[in-house]
Amino acid sequence: MAVPSFLARERIIAKPGFNRWLIPPAALAVHLCIGQAYATSVYKTALVADFESSLTAIGIVFSIAIVMLGLSAALFGTWVDRNGPRAAMFTAACFWSVGFFVGSAGIATDQLWLLYLGYGVIGGIGLGIGYISPVSTLIKWFPDRPGLATGMAIMGFGGGALIATPLSRQLMGWYDSDYVASGPAANLASGDAVAKLFLTFGVVYLAFMMFGAFIVRVPAEGWKPAGFDPATVKAKALVTTNSVSAANAIKTPQFWLLWIVLFCNVTAGIGILEQAAPMIQDFFREGDTSTVAATAAAGFVGVLSLFNMAGRFVWSSTSDYIGRKPIYMVYLGVGLVLYVLLATVGSSATWLFVILAALILSFYGGGFATIPAYLRDLFGTYQVGAIHGRLLTAWAAAGVAGPLIVNRVLDTQGEPGSLVAGDYRPALFIMVGLLAVGFVANLLVKPVASKWHEAKADAIFTETTPEASATR
Repeated sequence: MAVPSFLARERIIAKPGFNRWLIPPAALAVHLCIGQAYATSVYKTALVADFESSLTAIGIVFSIAIVMLGLSAALFGTWVDRNGPRAAMFTAACFWSVGFFVGSAGIATDQLWLLYLGYGVIGGIGLGIGYISPVSTLIKWFPDRPGLATGMAIMGFGGGALIATPLSRQLMGWYDSDYVASGPAANLASGDAVAKLFLTFGVVYLAFMMFGAFIVRVPAEGWKPAGFDPATVKAKALVTTNSVSAANAIKTPQFWLLWIVLFCNVTAGIGILEQAAPMIQDFFREGDTSTVAATAAAGFVGVLSLFNMAGRFVWSSTSDYIGRKPIYMVYLGVGLVLYVLLATVGSSATWLFVILAALILSFYGGGFATIPAYLRDLFGTYQVGAIHGRLLTAWAAAGVAGPLIVNRVLDTQGEPGSLVAGDYRPALFIMVGLLAVGFVANLLVKPVASKWHEAKADAIFTETTPEASATR
């Protein structure tokens, strides 16, 4: 697929002296916008009421979006690598915003299929292209700290809900004068308010994502940071300086072991995150009334988003020092224990529930941010964006499995508004089993066999261009 000349890769090659620290803001401009997907629980119950539907039927909207994220990332990964981040970010912005516009029309006209098509299919394509667009670029700008680089990019996706959650409540209050978020009179926003919310997001996110698209740059061939010695990379365990193509990567057992690792880690986290606001209210319910107000529940979503975002940066940066395989042993092994505690004693105190859930979500976010660096270690920088895109099909599968497990379990337990902590335990123990599977898969990861290496390694580090503070 051809792109207009102003979006072409050759138009965004950085000149000597370009400051690589301008790239993370460009990545964040995109990821903070598409990270709104994690704030769907704030208006999920309002959509259930507006469409007179079930949690499962509304949850499918989120699942479709994540499925399309994985599929579009896999299908367009090579296109993104070939045409560069500006074309990818521009395309993602258009799809993401149009998804909101079409979804808004679906809510306003009570056509659930339009919401599926808009936010789910069209918006999901924007999610996938937008998610992978800055990742391989950042890895090439930060070969000395790939975990830090991917953490900087992907932490924005986790933090998107931190902004979108309070903003959603504020905007729904403006668009629906009867909407009360907290207190004894707390109620649900109208469908009209949610439709207008979608319209607003479509416009605002388009502007911010275009900003990212037009400030991003790619390094010139042969560039490397001042003082960086590629030999230091070769000395680390499980880290290769060879290159594996995307076509060959999917033929290796390492790719599929990481697919299982990502699927298990994401499924375990996404089911809770998608249900976060009503979940904390259900865990602390007395009769028909929850001791956790709607405002506090929305605040809890914000706390989870904060830990999701922080985990992406802190844990992925830590992996630069202790290695990718050990950090995934923490994500999956310690996460397994935390899920058991959440299911058994999580309802004993609100503070305990919040701490356990926050730590789980920090590992969830860390898993997302570390996986591109893990891929870079095993397969090299050549086509790492395309390989990452193919691996995100695990996220697509988890986007269906996670919410489906939780929502189906809850639908069999009772009606929304009457559920309690015990109703969640079957789903939580399923997550424990998944994390155990992922833990074993990670233990089996070994270096990629030399038969899969490209005949000529990627020569990205063959020349030296000192880094300076001047910008293009």
